[in-house]
Amino acid sequence: MDKENKTMHVRPTWDQYFIDLAHSVSKRATCDRGRAGCVIVRDKQILVTGYVGSPRGLAHCDEVGHLMKKVTHEDGSESLHCVRTVHAEQNAITQAARRGIALEGATLYVRMTPCRTCAMLIINCGIERVVCEKKYHAGKESEEMLNEAGVMLDYFSEEMLEYPGQ
Repeated sequence: MDKENKTMHVRPTWDQYFIDLAHSVSKRATCDRGRAGCVIVRDKQILVTGYVGSPRGLAHCDEVGHLMKKVTHEDGSESLHCVRTVHAEQNAITQAARRGIALEGATLYVRMTPCRTCAMLIINCGIERVVCEKKYHAGKESEEMLNEAGVMLDYFSEEMLEYPGQ
């Protein structure tokens, strides 16, 4: 009990704890359009983290601006996407590879539904569960792919995450 406020301390669930850590990791991100962080865990132990940032040795969005590309979606709509950075999930997975950390059976915590490419990497490295804070506006294909591969996908909220300038 907090003696000053006379309130009971409520411990976060493991999922909330690791999502909160992903938020802390995201503070290192170098693209203001999607400051995301990722935490990969197995048996309630952190294996590796990653955040949005440019490939090693290359300029960051925060330094030189965004590298925007037009993306045409299946429904014909178009949006702009920054392609200068490596996604948080991709950075976490590559950090694990560089350090020889197997991700088989792990859980990945991230801000929103992984993109299609991240979903494929998640499937191939053996991650069994993905926990997202919110949904990604173009995440339907990833959801279907993860489901088909037997990767459990959980959300804290069904709310759609909006990008600045989206």
